Amino acid sequence: MKILLTNDDGIDAEGLKCLRHAVGGDVWMVAPGEEASECGHRITTRRPLKLEQRSDREWAVFGSPADCVRVAVKYLFPNVAFDWVFSGVNQGGNLGVDIYYSGTVAAVREATLLGMKSVAFSHYIKRSLPIDWSIASDRVRHMISEVSDKPIKKGEFWNVNLPHLENGAPEPMVKYCEPCKHPLPVGFKGNQSEASYTGSYQDRLRREGSDTDCCFGGDITASLIKV
Repeated sequence: MKILLTNDDGIDAEGLKCLRHAVGGDVWMVAPGEEASECGHRITTRRPLKLEQRSDREWAVFGSPADCVRVAVKYLFPNVAFDWVFSGVNQGGNLGVDIYYSGTVAAVREATLLGMKSVAFSHYIKRSLPIDWSIASDRVRHMISEVSDKPIKKGEFWNVNLPHLENGAPEPMVKYCEPCKHPLPVGFKGNQSEASYTGSYQDRLRREGSDTDCCFGGDITASLIKV
């Protein structure tokens, strides 16, 4: 298979290395030259995009994740018929309404708009635990096998989230579930000249059986998203 990899944490992020390690086949990598998290589906049309070549098949684009997909497909590699576009592995969950804010998810949404099959991969983080990227890579590899065998229609993509488990915990189950629709907890503190966000991701409401509920409970979640 011909596979395009990208992310929103930047081309040197550990999560992208994890994804590359999990993926077989012919791989091309076009990712942001610097972190572009939580930028949603921003695109760049009013200024040139700086490009930096790392190898024949690896480029940094100084723009958004959606820009990376556009530049890869329409400019850098226009003659490559990509079978899949994979984005991630994001350092942090992209659950429920996160899909509207996430640059990781926006990359695969852009790929879907351009007619390609795609999957976003994210890793929920419990702040007290380090991420074991080797375990994450094994789980991503398993999920690539899982979702690539399932039917997907034009205008749909997969959003996959890995749980954050203690070392030695039983291997998580895979739950196919709907995204949670509860809003994120939002609060601010500050003064008349600045305001700092204080919402707690871990304290968000969870609809029973939703992706947030299942991933927080220790399962791998996969949600089929329609553009």
